[in-house]
Amino acid sequence: MREAADLAIDTSSLQPSELRALLIGRFGRDRSPGLTVTVLSFSYKLGLPREADLVFDVRFLKNPYYDPDLRPFDGRDPRVAAYVESDADFGEFWANLTRLLEPLLPRFRAEGKSYLALAVGCTGGKHRSVFLAERLAAWLNGRGFNAGISHRDVHRAQITGAD
Repeated sequence: MREAADLAIDTSSLQPSELRALLIGRFGRDRSPGLTVTVLSFSYKLGLPREADLVFDVRFLKNPYYDPDLRPFDGRDPRVAAYVESDADFGEFWANLTRLLEPLLPRFRAEGKSYLALAVGCTGGKHRSVFLAERLAAWLNGRGFNAGISHRDVHRAQITGAD
């Protein structure tokens, strides 16, 4: 059956609400016309998300994990966000990322694609990728896209001791 399938979804790490959003985005009748975008944060230590259409690696940015005061918090915390943004390369990376996506997203929409998964990964999936995924989803929503967010590994980072 797997060979005959058009799509395979790895549900092993999805919360029920995340699976529902994924299925509605891909197959739902009630979806609004246009492109539904899911932004996923993940840990490279735990593997790439299978559902990702585009993957962005942010392991080159300063890692808050190595600051003992920031380690307990995730990328949604303003202190972690400020730390990541303070990286000298962050501003140029962000500008280039949004410059890349601006012309791509309307083209995906024009081609009739109804669902797009953007994945942002760092070492442990707790700090840098979570921050960037949150910021990317807000940027997309601000431009009229229906963007949701999923942090696949943010809680696993505590278990694995990663980033």
